[in-house]
Amino acid sequence: MDEPTSSTAPTSSSTPGLPPVVAIAGQLAVPAAPPADGDRDDASSAGPLPEGAQILADLRAQIKRYVVMPSEEALTAVTLWIAATHLQRAWQHAPRLAIVAPEKRCGKSRLLDVLTETVCNPLITVNASPAAIFRSIDDENPPSLLVDEADTLFGTVKAAEKNEEVRGLINAGHQRNRPTLRVTGPEHKPTAFPTFAMAALAGIGDLPDTVMDRSVVIRMRRRAGGEKVAYFRTHRDTPALHAIRDRLSAWLQPLYQWALEMEPLMPVEDRAADTWEPLVVIADLAGGEWPALARTACRVMTDYEAGQDEEGGLRTRLLVGIRRAFAAENDPAVLGTRRLLEHLNADKEAPWAEYGAHGLTPRGLQLLLQPYGIGSANRRFPDGTQAKGFARNQFLDTWARYCPEPGPLAEPTRPEAEPLPDSAA
Repeated sequence: MDEPTSSTAPTSSSTPGLPPVVAIAGQLAVPAAPPADGDRDDASSAGPLPEGAQILADLRAQIKRYVVMPSEEALTAVTLWIAATHLQRAWQHAPRLAIVAPEKRCGKSRLLDVLTETVCNPLITVNASPAAIFRSIDDENPPSLLVDEADTLFGTVKAAEKNEEVRGLINAGHQRNRPTLRVTGPEHKPTAFPTFAMAALAGIGDLPDTVMDRSVVIRMRRRAGGEKVAYFRTHRDTPALHAIRDRLSAWLQPLYQWALEMEPLMPVEDRAADTWEPLVVIADLAGGEWPALARTACRVMTDYEAGQDEEGGLRTRLLVGIRRAFAAENDPAVLGTRRLLEHLNADKEAPWAEYGAHGLTPRGLQLLLQPYGIGSANRRFPDGTQAKGFARNQFLDTWARYCPEPGPLAEPTRPEAEPLPDSAA
């Protein structure tokens, strides 16, 4: 085990316990941003925090006591993920928490210790068989699955093949109504077992892509010399963590029906939105600084992970570079392949120099664009010449799907606002 190391809102703004919504022209309307670090003492002296915001703040402080997190956004994400385990029945998707690191002694196991004592209904699955895991999952009270040393399950090709059933179970459990079928009893009757449950997996190196894509990813790092944390002792330290766990449960359980109906504004889309939605709902229920913190963490961490998919991230970067090249030429209807490559290879921070002595070539460009169904062709240019090139309208649909330019999000339909039970501003 590691030593201590590094590592929506309702529609009515008058709803008790929730922060006011600030609307800024051209930007997403979100609850008021938290005060700067230097202003927090002054802000806290203005009055007590809402109950939920105070519980989350206390939980965050306990995490920081034992683990040096890689960023404030990661700390926010872990805090909200722990709280979300106490309302699993309300979620459509069960976000995974992938706690990964490049080496040993980066705080993964210590963070898992804190999770074990604060999540709802923890189930440690070290060396557990898939059959034992899915027979432990209950629709009414799903466990919080905790898997340490996940790299031993997926770290090699042989291990991954041996544990393919475990990966399938983890992937299926991300969404409701994805049961696994097994034959049971002397009559060999097919029986459906639920798989829906939140899960935290800790290991060295990235987990399988299908798991990472369903996860809030925490990239731990080894603690630096000046970073200090407290030692964790089970008998001494768990009572305080259990007290926070009980406070989380007492606060969130009465809000089940409310959480079930909430559709928060999200700064991301598709699977990332599915994964982060429970965390953002928790933040909106808590109020205070948490709605803004949650959305910032969601956006920053999702953007970072999008660049970690080496192949997909490279192609996305190429699409963005091509869009910039067209813009630099005042968005012509067609752009020659040679001129496009000049723009791409001129970017010294881009990886195109690795494609050869002269950077990205016409052939390399064709191969990277092939999955999108985009290719060069003979084009006629305004000066009457013909050459290989691309039409701008070839990219419009692909740009919109894979690298849309940031813009304000439309507000989704929400249930009618009702006062939160037992909440106070």
